[in-house]
Amino acid sequence: MSAVRPPPEALFIAGGISQYLGAAIAIGLFDDIAPGGVALLRVLGAGLVLIGFRRSWRRSWSRQDLLWAGGFGAALALMNLFIYLAMDRLPLGNAVAIEFLGPIAVAAIGTRTVRSAGSLVLAASGVVILAGVQDEGTLLGVLFALLAGTMWAAYIVLGHRVAHNGLAVDGLGVGMLIGAFVIGPFGVNQLDIAFTSPRILLLALVAALLSNVIPYGIDQFVMKEISRSRFAFLQALLPVTATVVGFLSLSQSPRWSECLGIGAVILAIAISGGNRGFQSSTSEEKT
Repeated sequence: MSAVRPPPEALFIAGGISQYLGAAIAIGLFDDIAPGGVALLRVLGAGLVLIGFRRSWRRSWSRQDLLWAGGFGAALALMNLFIYLAMDRLPLGNAVAIEFLGPIAVAAIGTRTVRSAGSLVLAASGVVILAGVQDEGTLLGVLFALLAGTMWAAYIVLGHRVAHNGLAVDGLGVGMLIGAFVIGPFGVNQLDIAFTSPRILLLALVAALLSNVIPYGIDQFVMKEISRSRFAFLQALLPVTATVVGFLSLSQSPRWSECLGIGAVILAIAISGGNRGFQSSTSEEKT
């Protein structure tokens, strides 16, 4: 008797809750160390945990494997860095909503039916509402969120390749270690502060587990099961999750218009359920 697999939507919600609970913890560290330092600790800590857990050094790594894992890890690390810089200037839900423009672009490339196109437009509309309803923040925060979205798109494309190349969690761990070196110049000057405070190190490790190890591990599982465009579309659940977590843990209360945006995203996910235009995985996406 085969085990019942949870639907991708449920996994995304679980991963999203974990990811943004970790983000809320990380935001609380911004008073102690700069966002670049928090991002570096998060990526480095998660990479070391995964490599140690998987004993990835026992695996035979080809040059191509390392290149794919390195590119994937660099995109992931830069995504983490840019979104932390955005969260330092914008509400959590709004920053993630703007960042979602990257996955929208990836999903749009894979859209093949009128139904999937309509779902995508509805989801995009909900995200636009979530992104623009508050006056808080700065233009620089929006720019960082857009850069994070670009890296999010790269994360989806490269992550799908890593998942289908059989690297999966090993590729995730090694990739994050490589990515830590990429963003190192932006946060290495903060490490002396972190290493002299057990509290900061402990909270950074918890943020790494909640925001990187759990959700990105879930991503690698889901990427094997669904198409790249479907995966990108389901990322619409994350701005919704971020808004809810921001409300519950950071007292960032959503306005009625933000609730409308959340409703639009949820409706789009419901409409797209079972849509072959999003769910079929092409050979191009698996290579």
